[in-house]
Amino acid sequence: MKLTRRVLLAAPLFAPSIGRAQSGWQPTRPIQLIVGFAPGGGSDIIARTIAEACTPLFPVPLVVVNRPGAGGALAAEQVARAAPDGHTLLIAGGSESTSLPAHRELPYDPKKSFTAVIRLTRNAHFICARGKGGRFTALEQVIEAAKVRPEALTHGSSGVGTLSHSIFIMLGRATGTQILHVPYTGGGPQQQALLAGQVDLVVQASDELRGLAASGDILPLACASAQRMPAYPQVPTLRERGIELVADNMKGWVGPAGMPPEMVSYLHDRFRQGMSAPGWQRFMQTTGEADGYADGAGFQRDMDTLLDAIRAAMRA
Repeated sequence: MKLTRRVLLAAPLFAPSIGRAQSGWQPTRPIQLIVGFAPGGGSDIIARTIAEACTPLFPVPLVVVNRPGAGGALAAEQVARAAPDGHTLLIAGGSESTSLPAHRELPYDPKKSFTAVIRLTRNAHFICARGKGGRFTALEQVIEAAKVRPEALTHGSSGVGTLSHSIFIMLGRATGTQILHVPYTGGGPQQQALLAGQVDLVVQASDELRGLAASGDILPLACASAQRMPAYPQVPTLRERGIELVADNMKGWVGPAGMPPEMVSYLHDRFRQGMSAPGWQRFMQTTGEADGYADGAGFQRDMDTLLDAIRAAMRA
C-alpha cells in the first residue's frame, strides 16, 4: 500500500531548556510518526499539528507517514513490528487500540505490543439524531422507542468494529435495548446517512459536529465523556442520564514494546512541551476541547479500561 509522506523540517535552533548539554538517549535520524488514516482526517490533523509545534524541540525531522487501512490496524501492526529504537511512533488511542481488538483477532496485542508515551487529546463522542425533521429530541425518547420495538431503530457507524459501532453496543447493554447497526465506510458517509434520514442515530466526534450542530441539522442528545464538553455545555453526559458509559476517542503517541525508560522520557518531555506551543494551543481552542494530556502509564490505563468495557459488552 502506498504511503503518503510529508516532512516537517526541524528548526536549526532548539528550546534553551532542552537543546543544550543534552545527555542520554537522543534520536539520530528522522522520527516517523505513523497515522493509520488518510491525510486530512482527525488523526492526521492532530499528528501534523503537534509535529509542527514540536519541530524546534527535536534535533531531527519529524515525518508524518499516512498508512490508512483496516480502521488503523495496518499502521498499528507496522509500529508493533518496528524496532523499539524511538524512531517510529503511532498516533493511537482510537479504534485500533480500544475497539477493533474486541471485535476480531489482530496481528498485535493492544495491551502488550506497544509502549505508551503521551496522550495528547480526548475527543468527545456524541450520540446524535437528525435535527430538522427528526423524530427524537432527547435520549430518553430513543431508549423508550428501542424498548418498545427492538431493532426497529437504526444507527450508523464508520465501520464494523470502530468506536462508533462499539458505543452503541455498550449503550444497548447498559439500557437493555437493541438498535440495528448499519455500517458505513467512514464518519462522513454515516453523517450523510443521518442527514438523509437513512438511519435514526449516529455517533459523532465534536469536531465533526461543529457546523451541523450550530445549524440545527444534527442534534447531539448525549455525550459519552465523563464530563460535559466546553464546546457543548448544554449536552448532558450519559452518566447524567443514569447510563454508565464513558468512551472518549483518545489520541496520543505509542511506540513498539520494549522502549527503554530514558527514551520514553525524552519523547514524552518534548511532546509535552510542544503542547504549550501557540500553534497547538490555537488548535485546541478551535476544536473546543479541553487539555487531553496524560503520561504514558495513564494513557495505557485508559485505553485498556475502554477496551475491557467493550469486550464485556461484546460478551453480553
